[in-house]
Parts: sequence; structure tokens; C-alpha cells
Amino acid sequence: MKYCSLCGHKVVLRVPEDDHRMRSVCTHCDHIHYENPRVITGTLPVWEGKILLCKRGIEPRLGYWTLPGGFLENGESLVDGALRETEEEACAQVIPSQLISIISLPTVNQIHCFHLADMVSPAFATTPESTEIALVALEDIPWDDIAFKTVKKTLEHYCAFYDQDRIPLLETSITPPPRPAVA
Repeated sequence: MKYCSLCGHKVVLRVPEDDHRMRSVCTHCDHIHYENPRVITGTLPVWEGKILLCKRGIEPRLGYWTLPGGFLENGESLVDGALRETEEEACAQVIPSQLISIISLPTVNQIHCFHLADMVSPAFATTPESTEIALVALEDIPWDDIAFKTVKKTLEHYCAFYDQDRIPLLETSITPPPRPAVA
């Protein structure tokens, strides 16, 4: 950030009083511009024991399988965003039953949240975002072709607990392995 979005003056990086992090601070109006993680929300839709997967029609990871999901919009609840993304990516109607995963990706400033959801019917359709959609049995999940680590972890978690009355919440982080020390 170079200029204040409130008054247009230059910003500088500094630690504001009573803070502990470098922030973009306006040199004129002293407004602090906070940068916060992006939230991705989606569903793990289920119909008669099968999971609805979408083959990505857009980058990143074009042509790989994923769960319907995307960025939460301002003014949306986590559930409302998940329902919107499911409609946008799969034209599927679902009823969310529980939050099953919260996965932090601190290196890219994102938090991914997925809700287990019952499909209202087996109706779905492709969209510009999803070139193929399928209801997949657990034993047929295309593990080597899953688009994102967060989706893979969510699917693995679901598969480990799908036969229980309530699936425990998966709360974890994905960080890259440490770099080897340079001698």
C-alpha cells in the first residue's frame, strides 16, 4: 500500500502505539490500514452416502477436483457464503448440518472453512467454474487429483468419521516444511 484509501496521502510502515506489528499508517490522518486473512468457505455436499465433487474450470488448479467453495464476501455469514459458492459452482441446493473443518494457511493469509451439507436432491449442473461435477463414493475419491491440501484434509477427515452421528471439528494449520539450513 502506497497511499491512504481515506485521504490519499502517503502511508509508511511502522508499529503503531500499543501495537506489536508493522502496519501501513497514513502520514496525514494517522489511519492504520490493517491487513487481515482472507476466509474461504464451502461445503462438503452429500447425497445418499456419496460426495459431490467439482472439477475446476478455472485457475488455480484447473482440471483438478475440489469441493464447492470460495472467498467469503463482505456482509455474508460463513454459512451464507458456503451456500452461495455451492450454488455458483455446482448449481446444487444443500442444507448445512455442521462445520467440519477450519484450516489455517498462515503463509498465504487464508483460513478455509467447510460445512458438511445434505443435498436437497441429486440435482446439480456444470458452471463456468466447474467443467464436470460428480457424486463420488468414498472409495472412488480421486485422491491424486484433488486440487487443494485443505480439501484433501477435509475429505480425509470426513472419511475417518462419516459413520458417526456427529463428525468432530478438524481445526489445524498447513504450513510448508522448514527449509534446510544452508551451510
